[in-house]
Amino acid sequence: MSVGIVGLGYVGLPLAVSFAEAGEQVIGIEVNARRVAQLRCGESYIEDVPSEKLQAIADRFQATTRISALAKVDAIVVCVPTPLTPNREPDLSPLVDACQAIASVLQPGQLVVLESTTYPGTTRERALPILEESGLTAGEDFLLAFSPERVDPGRTDHTLRTTPKIVAGHTETCGNAAEALYGLICDQLVRVSAPEVAEMAKLLENIFRSVNIALINEMAELADRMGIDIWEVIDAASTKPYGFMRFEPGPGMGGHCLPVDPFYLSWKAREHDFSTEFIELAGKVNQHAPYLAVEKVERRLNELGKPVKGTRIGILGVAYKAGVGDIRESPALKIIQRLGALGAEIAYHDPFVASLPQFGLEGGALPDVLEFAEVVVIVTAHPDIDHSAIAERHQVVDLRGVTRSRRAVARPVQRPSLKSVQAA
Repeated sequence: MSVGIVGLGYVGLPLAVSFAEAGEQVIGIEVNARRVAQLRCGESYIEDVPSEKLQAIADRFQATTRISALAKVDAIVVCVPTPLTPNREPDLSPLVDACQAIASVLQPGQLVVLESTTYPGTTRERALPILEESGLTAGEDFLLAFSPERVDPGRTDHTLRTTPKIVAGHTETCGNAAEALYGLICDQLVRVSAPEVAEMAKLLENIFRSVNIALINEMAELADRMGIDIWEVIDAASTKPYGFMRFEPGPGMGGHCLPVDPFYLSWKAREHDFSTEFIELAGKVNQHAPYLAVEKVERRLNELGKPVKGTRIGILGVAYKAGVGDIRESPALKIIQRLGALGAEIAYHDPFVASLPQFGLEGGALPDVLEFAEVVVIVTAHPDIDHSAIAERHQVVDLRGVTRSRRAVARPVQRPSLKSVQAA
């Protein structure tokens, strides 16, 4: 089976590599000509895809900007971004553009699968009519399905192969074809009855996390005012073996899913005269988190008798999560923007992010940033950095709880007698 991948980013490129490693011929479509040039040289721009992997599949993977190359493949998988507009409404223009391009070359018998996260109804209400402009009918002349991506950049314990893959077809035959496609690279498939179920399942996964992150961030703010160590609280609650799932507070959410997906469902809900108040409240709490982080920095400076203006502040980690270089929706960007607006002098260290041109900043070596900074702010705790050692020698605002020393853990009972405890 030959496979075409439209969009070679954090979702599409690992997917293309997986199909090629499974022995399939893969054509990757990418609008960014610079990326295509890199891929043709065997150079990866995605942390999860080492360049060595690209070089190993060079005879089975072709990257191009030409959509016409898709006319030759058996299956086409769409992995384009689905961002928000400045008004926080769904922006389906990348998906619409991709479907229009595919329609211009769509062939009878081809399978088209959408992986881009979106609101329920997108596959049938938006993609299907555009694809049928080709003159072909979905479910009869070509096959159409939805299978939401479940990529977590930087993660190694759950991979594309080992993570169950949700699959839904426009028709029964469409779903069968999608199962045959993903059966090449996934160990487990989850067949659901309709694309709308799969679309909403993906949103539920991410909204579940968004709501719980908002909850723990609100709890953290309250604990801070009460003088209670929220990390010890979380450690203690996490010892319960049932009915509790650990979430940790931080400076805010980032990435390509969590800050975006709740707004897709909220927008769609308004078509049905329904207000997703709980979801939207969680979104507001999470959007406010970076500003609370700045307040923590201001409080620490106040304790030191320093104003924000003119103080040298070192930011450790600007990517949205540890171990990756993705800065999309990263809370560090809002924190840097706000501290800069208050007059702080900023330097940052991030081994995965070389520069932040929007702020005119180049990443510095860790020793240089530590020497520069009067206060160090841990925004993203990348691996292989000894944050505790830094906290011993520098003034630190730890937004990730990585320098704490007190931890609550469950331990076997020693069964001392009450009298011996009283005597001690």
